[in-house]
Amino acid sequence: MKFTVFGIGSATPQIGKHPSAFLLEIENEYVLIDCGEGTQFRLLEHKIKHTRLRTICISHLHGDHYFGLVGLLSSLSLARRNEPLTLIGPKSLLEIVNIQLLNSGNDLSFELIFVPTDPQHRKLVLEKKHFKIECFPLIHRIPTTGFLITKKRGQRHLIPDKLPDDFPHTFIHLLKEGKDVTDELNGVTYHYLDYTTEGDPPKVFAYCSDTAFNPGMLETIKNADLIYHEATFTKELTARAQKTQHSTAEQAAEIAKAAGAKKLVLGHFSSRYKDIEGHLTEAQAVFENSELAEQGKNYEIK
Repeated sequence: MKFTVFGIGSATPQIGKHPSAFLLEIENEYVLIDCGEGTQFRLLEHKIKHTRLRTICISHLHGDHYFGLVGLLSSLSLARRNEPLTLIGPKSLLEIVNIQLLNSGNDLSFELIFVPTDPQHRKLVLEKKHFKIECFPLIHRIPTTGFLITKKRGQRHLIPDKLPDDFPHTFIHLLKEGKDVTDELNGVTYHYLDYTTEGDPPKVFAYCSDTAFNPGMLETIKNADLIYHEATFTKELTARAQKTQHSTAEQAAEIAKAAGAKKLVLGHFSSRYKDIEGHLTEAQAVFENSELAEQGKNYEIK
């Protein structure tokens, strides 16, 4: 599972800091998380094939998190995309999208499947063979959700040396799926526990978009392999963070530490900061394995 940062800015436009947009690669599929202005250019820069983009998650309806969405959908349609695309976000997002498409005379070339988030409760919003996506409540000025994306445990690993030379090749995938198989020609049953080992453990990514300090989400994001958490301010502006319902770098680190996370990536930096190294110093004093989000950087979730 790979997490790519497209934007690290917040609210107002900033030279050199794009608005929120992130890409998660799971197996052979992409999930786009938030879609600030210009996100489609980031996709082009990273040579992302639109056919592999199957899901878009929008955390809330502040413009720096979704103003690039309709432009992206329109461009996908102009490219004659025909694969369905799942859009997950606040319930009024679909109305906004439909109004813009209607008034621009734009009939999408593909099916748009909309799934509303729940800003009050943890909710499963998408489940696929290899992963699932849950939303969970955050504390912000408008309804906002984070996203918990879990890559499921991988298929069991085959132990080739244990299999007989004449083992039917068509049965291998059944053993990997944890199923015993019987060769009806010779009456021999092969037990998956004898010929396979455990698959790779689940991997958990937690996306904590715009939010005030929120210990209430700790149970949800517990033991995450990677947490992305907004860090709009540093601690000298804690009062400002509380008023605007954002977080400081120190507060983000406190959440990561209390959650037992393996790694923390900080982003969503206020335009008042020309130098963001102070965010890193502040966070690492609480949670050592903290990093600043870097645009264009890939973070492997191993």
